Amino acid sequence: MPWLKGKRILVVEDEALIAVMVEDMLSELGSTVVGPAATIEQALALARSEDIDGAVLDVNVRGERIDPVAEALAGRGVPMLFATGYGEVRLASGVPVTVIDKPYTQEKLARGLASAMSAAQLRRNTA
Repeated sequence: MPWLKGKRILVVEDEALIAVMVEDMLSELGSTVVGPAATIEQALALARSEDIDGAVLDVNVRGERIDPVAEALAGRGVPMLFATGYGEVRLASGVPVTVIDKPYTQEKLARGLASAMSAAQLRRNTA
């Protein structure tokens, strides 16, 4: 997917094997991985300080919900893709979310990011 080339994607994933897999998938798609972050604290620090074009967020990180990180990213207008094995995802703020179910393939990851980025662009254009 050429539209992912050069994009900086934050990865938040507490399972090391999955984090490495996602990092490899994104690298193959031409993206630069920010992180990966394995804790909410690490993720918040990156979400607040790094230049980020998109994010792939595990919904449950070491028993904590990803909501604070999602809120920080939403405040910056960063498109997010939520990866979960738990089904539907809702954030308290009502921020629209794009979700892919674990386990996922590189194709599903790319399509999910495309959907999240397109939705964010549409929101910016209609605001």
